[in-house]
Amino acid sequence: MKKFPTLPQNSTTKGYLIAVVGTAIWSTTAIFIRVLNQVYGMPPMVVAFWRDFFVALSLGGLFFLVNRKGFQLDRSHFWFMLSYGLTLAIFNSLWTISVKFNGAAVSTVLIYSSAAFTAIYERWMLRSPLGWGKIAAIGLSLAGCILVADAYRLSVWQLNPLGILVGLLSGAGFTAYSLFGKKAADRAINSWTALLYSFVVASMFLLLFNLLPDSSTDLSVLNRLLWLGDSTKGWLLLILLALGPSVGGYGLYTLSLQYLSASVSNLIATLEPSMTAVLAYLFIGERFTLAQILGSIMILAGVVTLRWRERSIRRKTQH
Repeated sequence: MKKFPTLPQNSTTKGYLIAVVGTAIWSTTAIFIRVLNQVYGMPPMVVAFWRDFFVALSLGGLFFLVNRKGFQLDRSHFWFMLSYGLTLAIFNSLWTISVKFNGAAVSTVLIYSSAAFTAIYERWMLRSPLGWGKIAAIGLSLAGCILVADAYRLSVWQLNPLGILVGLLSGAGFTAYSLFGKKAADRAINSWTALLYSFVVASMFLLLFNLLPDSSTDLSVLNRLLWLGDSTKGWLLLILLALGPSVGGYGLYTLSLQYLSASVSNLIATLEPSMTAVLAYLFIGERFTLAQILGSIMILAGVVTLRWRERSIRRKTQH
């Protein structure tokens, strides 16, 4: 079975920086979606479709103007990219359904179960080492997510077996998306090209998903998709969601997979809830509690522990 390659230290450091910056940009996503859901009442699946569609459209336009070689994709990668895009569409769908069933707090914790899923997959299938440093990092990150999301309150975890199952599946979906991104890097597919085609395919599948009946509204499919109507501010907010946190966040996360294992990039992504909490405090006045501060420190400690452990192992192997 193929083992994970050992990357040079400078490459690993570069990967960490890219992943952290990408996660910081990613963390603004919740604020955009919260406004679209609360102010405009936009259905989550409709948001997911337009978000992916505008990401694909903006990247396609950028490639056309700046670098048309970015469109080039070997035919041998066709089925791979189709699977990659379908995985992204399912992941986005599971996430929106999880939020509906569980609320934002529990959904946030459950989706970052992906850190554990990814590490276990790499250990069993790729024979990647799972030392105490990675185990400690996963534990700290998951515990920190619980505190940041206020999911330590028993009232938040209502008896909802189906919701919990969907939430765990969203974590598995994020794991699958991360592994596809790593596989794209192994196939030497340009990270931005992979991002373009994965979102093109995902938007197509999400359009099909939106054609299914929606029991929460009696609107026609067309009226649901055109939910924002003539609201210029609403459409502008949706476009900004695509151009900013989606292109920047997903793009840099995918790029980080060229330098890091999927489990490490996934662990760094658990910084997102803490960064989102800080932004929510700064821009929309949400209170930053003591538990959230402690949780943020724990998540950061998990990432630092992982990085310190990797450097320690690398120094030992060099001597």
